Amino acid sequence: MGLKIFLFIFSIHISHQLNNGLGRTPQMGWNSWNHFACNISEKLIQQTADTIISTGLAAAGYQYVNMDDCWQVSRDAQGIIQPDPQAFPNGISPLVDYIHSKKLKF
Repeated sequence: MGLKIFLFIFSIHISHQLNNGLGRTPQMGWNSWNHFACNISEKLIQQTADTIISTGLAAAGYQYVNMDDCWQVSRDAQGIIQPDPQAFPNGISPLVDYIHSKKLKF
């Protein structure tokens, strides 16, 4: 009987500490790596942002557009990573501006 009471009190303590607001939803965003791996482009990322809006995912709380690996090709003389000019002809900054114009986070 004493063990049951202890476990009950212990479980209340644990559940109270987990009531921090985190983990109430799944990850509310999209990541390019999950499906496209290294086959990404500026156009794909823009289309994905548009789709998040048009399908109602943004209204449901999805807000992140994450571009993972393979957008870069080299570093410049100062060591700054350079985007692939064929896949991202306008660079990364205009793409970020586009995503933000949709009220999404990049």
